[in-house]
Amino acid sequence: MAKTQTENKTVATTADVQAFINAVEPEWKRDDAKIVATMMERLSGHKPKMWGPSMIGFGQYHYVYDSGREGDMMRTGFSPRKTALTLYCIGGFKNKEKLLAKLGKHSLGKSCLYVKRLSDIDINILEEIIAKDLEYMAKKYPG
Repeated sequence: MAKTQTENKTVATTADVQAFINAVEPEWKRDDAKIVATMMERLSGHKPKMWGPSMIGFGQYHYVYDSGREGDMMRTGFSPRKTALTLYCIGGFKNKEKLLAKLGKHSLGKSCLYVKRLSDIDINILEEIIAKDLEYMAKKYPG
């Protein structure tokens, strides 16, 4: 099947990450966003970039699906959404379930981890989840 490059809805932008974080309300959510941004930058080794209007991503990778569709996406990232801090860091790494069981109050989506507040979880376990997900992504999408 021929490769297809279709226009993705979520793409990296040149928007100012700090301005976006500084506008997050309420203050506790802004503080949580700053903590997660600092952690993801340190763990990924990449500076933050805005992806779309409300996602902060670190690094990127190129994917190609069996269907031939391909594109680029952030390696890890998050969004301080209204109802929860949405973290894009739930890949297929080993022992994911064991770590999630120790994390604290959270919920899961297809590839998202939802946390209302960082004070609801064990931040060290979150750091381990992000680190393991980045290792998984580096093996699955080298480069």
